[in-house]
Amino acid sequence: MSDHGSLKQTVCQTIDEARDRVVGIGEAIMDAPELGFKEHRTAERVRTTFEDLGLEAESGLAITGVKAILRGGQPGPTVALMGELDALQVPGHPRADAETGAAHACGHNAQIAGLMGAAIGLSQSGIADQLAGNVVFFAVPAEEYVEIDYRIGLVKSGATSFLTGKQELVQLGQFDDIDMAVMIHSTSPDVAEGSMGLSPSSNGFLAKNIRFVGKASHAGGCPERGVNALYAAQLALSAINAQRETFADQDCVRVHPIITKGGDLVNIIPAEVTMETYVRAKTADAILDASHKVDRSLRGAAIAMGCQVEIDTVPGNLPLRNDPVLSEIFKENAGQLFGADQYRDYGHSGGSTDAGDLSQIMPVLHPMMTGAAGTHHQTDWCIADHEAGYVAPAKTMAMMAVDLLAGDGDQAREVLDRFDPAMTKDQYLDRQHAVFKTELFDGNQ
Repeated sequence: MSDHGSLKQTVCQTIDEARDRVVGIGEAIMDAPELGFKEHRTAERVRTTFEDLGLEAESGLAITGVKAILRGGQPGPTVALMGELDALQVPGHPRADAETGAAHACGHNAQIAGLMGAAIGLSQSGIADQLAGNVVFFAVPAEEYVEIDYRIGLVKSGATSFLTGKQELVQLGQFDDIDMAVMIHSTSPDVAEGSMGLSPSSNGFLAKNIRFVGKASHAGGCPERGVNALYAAQLALSAINAQRETFADQDCVRVHPIITKGGDLVNIIPAEVTMETYVRAKTADAILDASHKVDRSLRGAAIAMGCQVEIDTVPGNLPLRNDPVLSEIFKENAGQLFGADQYRDYGHSGGSTDAGDLSQIMPVLHPMMTGAAGTHHQTDWCIADHEAGYVAPAKTMAMMAVDLLAGDGDQAREVLDRFDPAMTKDQYLDRQHAVFKTELFDGNQ
């Protein structure tokens, strides 16, 4: 057995000995879901676990993030293993919070359990001295893009600069001491074939809050005196749909608006109608192009009805680029647990994650592993197979860290040597800050 193999065997044995603890963490978080930037109980559980392991933890990062570091015996690259703290709103989920509707219907509880398991394996096995570099264990907040108005309020109050956790942590410099980052997302047989796999890329997006402002009037007695904001919204939806054939197929553009307020009373011409939409695409430039066409459609609807439209645009996530070298290391290690025949190459994903933001500036891996049952973000989602859902991700991330940093850290150095960043950190921040925009367009002028 190679030196790497011996170290990985020791780490995995340590994780197996802590299996009940790892599963218990995942199930406890499942029963105490919290929404983004509000994950105080979950963050405290992470902090105390780190301290129990003898790891000094830094907490309160981007409000709730928690970070600990395991130092190797020699200098070398720093690898971050990540897990996401937050849940999302699925009120009908059987394990949802009764007050907030929050539920772990996407498997972030498994991410944190896996992260804690990897921390246990790497820190308690005694192998750290044989690593050339450091391992950062990073529990990050607010990946799910929910409660947009609340998060915009955080930005306006100065509590954050961005609406998601990894973006905010980049802004705060919390990734400046990290060279590459790895995390594992849960999936289920209902969603994906095989026990493990990854997409080479996924969409990024930006978000818009839209408000059409017309003029109220009695809908039966004098509708001619009103300006119908609901009709303006309907025209905007039609105009956006008419843009779809102008989107290049290779850009994988997705625009999916909803009306969040359609009026106040049935006998009053609607004077205020609100909408929300994401504008997703495969590249940052395609996102901006589609955003321009959506804005043009909104302005055109306002002109047609002679009303005003307010368009509040905020940054979402940039597209994900899974690092090919990290992908091969993942495939090898996860294959040792599930069998190489259980690996699948998935196509480009139309979804989005703020791991994509990190992937623009450093090597990142965001693969999928089974263990869940049900459909993402739905009421039937749960971690059904504890071994595959909680323990296997812990072992996989820990084994990847060993492969990357054992010996002279040659594999980590190869990842860095072959990585070509899409942009620098400053370019990334400038681009995302520039997305923030509020426009008030008067279609009656």
